[in-house]
Amino acid sequence: MHVKFARLGPVGHEQPVVIATDSEGLEKSFDLRPLTADIDGAFLAGGGIAATQDALDAGRLPAVHTEGLRVGAPIARPGTVVGIGLNYAAHAAESGATPPEVPVVFLKPSNTVAGPFDAAPIPPSSEKYDWEVELGIVVGREATYLADLDEAAACIAGYVLANDLSERELQLPGAAGQWTKGKTLPQSTPLGPWLVPAGEIDASALRLRTWVNGEARQDSSTADLIFDPATLVHHLSQHMVLEPGDVIITGTPEGVAMSGRFPYIQTGDVVEIEIEGLGRQRKEFHPAT
Repeated sequence: MHVKFARLGPVGHEQPVVIATDSEGLEKSFDLRPLTADIDGAFLAGGGIAATQDALDAGRLPAVHTEGLRVGAPIARPGTVVGIGLNYAAHAAESGATPPEVPVVFLKPSNTVAGPFDAAPIPPSSEKYDWEVELGIVVGREATYLADLDEAAACIAGYVLANDLSERELQLPGAAGQWTKGKTLPQSTPLGPWLVPAGEIDASALRLRTWVNGEARQDSSTADLIFDPATLVHHLSQHMVLEPGDVIITGTPEGVAMSGRFPYIQTGDVVEIEIEGLGRQRKEFHPAT
């Protein structure tokens, strides 16, 4: 039985559920509240994924009807959201940058996390708001000064679909650049719809795609990542403490508006992103109030 995790319901009152797929491909959702109050770092670090599988096998989780429920981010508010920049060679090239020899790292506040289908605000006076489909890593155990890539891989609980919405006019101008200002706007890190356990998916060659108003923008594969997930977790552990429930967004492939080939996001635009096996997001953009 294959599983993926979701959080459903109103903002701030999401209910944790597990979606199980049987051998015939039929999906059924189950309430996780007999095991945990939320899908968070404590759940992951405490063996929550394995406990869920055991509870499903034993029939201890009640079925739940999910129709009509809002889909929230599949991980409760992370302690840290770590961003990786320029992690696809083609995106570095369209950005006018040389592919990095070590990971480019920035941080995003956890209050930027949003659900995958929530309406999305365009920042006031923004003229260069941009999309970035990304593979997100969810950390499952504390990672500090890891010795090797095997240790790093063992710290990955699972993966999520992410969009690193970026205001380029704030991010790029100036002698030093201001990545933080361009990457930390409200609701600029929609996650989900699901958290898929690392054991359920091979993240090494997943197709990533973006559409704007139905027109294709990005189409690539995680096989083209410069730094793969285990390498990123290992590298970051040498510079910071990664805690259970933290999220690492791993960079975007070519095809963003910053390339000059496409217009930036406008009011009324619908941006859809998808990663094979991790689901699809749909965002309709409106002016922030």
